[in-house]
Amino acid sequence: MIESAIEALMIVLDPSRLIYMFLGIGIGVIVGLLPGLSGTVGMSLLLPFVFGLEPYVGMALLIGMIAVIHTGDTFPSILFGIPGTSGSQATIMDGYPLTKKGGASRAMGASFFSSMIGGVIGGIALYLTIPFARPLITSFSSPELFMLTMLGLSMAGLLAGKSPIKGIISGILGLLIGAVGSAPAVPEYRYTLDTLYLTQGISLPVVAMAIFAFPILITMLTDKGSVSSHAKLQSGILKGVMDALKNKFLVFRSAVIGALIGFIPGLGGSVVDWIAYGAGQKTVKNNYFGSGDIRGVIAPESANNAKEGGSLVPTLLFGIPGSGTTAILLGGLTLMGLEAGPKMLSDDLPVTLSIVWTLVFANIFGALLCMLLVRPISKISLVPGEKIVPFLLVLLVVGAYQSTMSWGDLIVFVVIGLLGYVMTILDWPRPPLLIGFVLALPAERYYWISIERYGWEWLTNPLVIALAIIIVLLLAGGTIMKRFSKKFESKGGI
Repeated sequence: MIESAIEALMIVLDPSRLIYMFLGIGIGVIVGLLPGLSGTVGMSLLLPFVFGLEPYVGMALLIGMIAVIHTGDTFPSILFGIPGTSGSQATIMDGYPLTKKGGASRAMGASFFSSMIGGVIGGIALYLTIPFARPLITSFSSPELFMLTMLGLSMAGLLAGKSPIKGIISGILGLLIGAVGSAPAVPEYRYTLDTLYLTQGISLPVVAMAIFAFPILITMLTDKGSVSSHAKLQSGILKGVMDALKNKFLVFRSAVIGALIGFIPGLGGSVVDWIAYGAGQKTVKNNYFGSGDIRGVIAPESANNAKEGGSLVPTLLFGIPGSGTTAILLGGLTLMGLEAGPKMLSDDLPVTLSIVWTLVFANIFGALLCMLLVRPISKISLVPGEKIVPFLLVLLVVGAYQSTMSWGDLIVFVVIGLLGYVMTILDWPRPPLLIGFVLALPAERYYWISIERYGWEWLTNPLVIALAIIIVLLLAGGTIMKRFSKKFESKGGI
């Protein structure tokens, strides 16, 4: 294992791959600092461009971006009181009051350093999980793999916020869209409307960009303007770093919480920061959380970066995407000729270990970059939305068209994009739709293989029964944890 890790380190340090990692870091910081964008939007923008790339290069790009989104989203949260992503809501509670007191730089220094440490701990958690997961997952056959896809689909309810029913319906809609084209078990085409384009199915990059990025474009155009006041930045970044070092146990404790919650598919960044914030509030003595306590910034920022390492465990090792971002990452693996599951721990183990190293390096370099670019990035975040839309639109159109080089991609992009916009208006969750789409084909394939090999006897398999119990426990536990986080969210008035 150590030899494989050293080999992966040499691969990651190759200059050609480092360039892509730094490109991903830059994009991740920009996506994080622009309010309204998120990891799903950033991933959907990059996904078309990883098609055909070498796995090490493609993963350097994608993981580099994922690792630093929750570092970049600190800027709007602390400077303007606007959450850059759902994972930075709790940071506002004390970060924005600190800005009003003239301590913006101090808050950002503590935030960036805590994010860096949290991200490194998340990478270590991913690495330590591999030896334990390897003997288990390599023994899985088609029935167990089918149950794992069911576990992924069951996350639709947890990703639905207040309405699990909406999440389940959204996931079913994703399954229907994923069923377009040729069937894996029988020689027939489904829902093609007698068009040649749809016989090959709908492209994953098109669906991902349409369902997440397209609605953002419309929202940016309709919600004109930007934050008018500019936060005055003073020196204090190093003071913030020292604050994080003084509260090293809080940093470590919050990072462990983030990594553990990341292991549970479906909870996501919108939950982990509130849980870490609440835990910090209960364990830190003489605190004044909510009024500009620097520890109220340290706790959630440590957790949301560590969560990324934890969330990669079910995604890479079990093929269970627990969020929209990891669902797109799962699709990115497919585009690069990889398959989540047993192969990631055997034939593709160097790729998995390269992801660990990339996650660690990206968090370190991303935090340092943010510290160096505090002033210019704070100005970029004030750019009006209508000026950003043309740039994003060009990327989306190019990305959609180059997927299969067909005009049908652009038509599907607009149709599904409008569907995504209607879902945002009606407050319907979109990540479950993408999860359903990604898992539609493997779920059907593993189901038919299980039926053909074992009949219905595979339902009595002890591991299948155990996975069914895990599905029930995770759904119940996730619901309880969401209620716990909402209690702190309601106190913040966000």
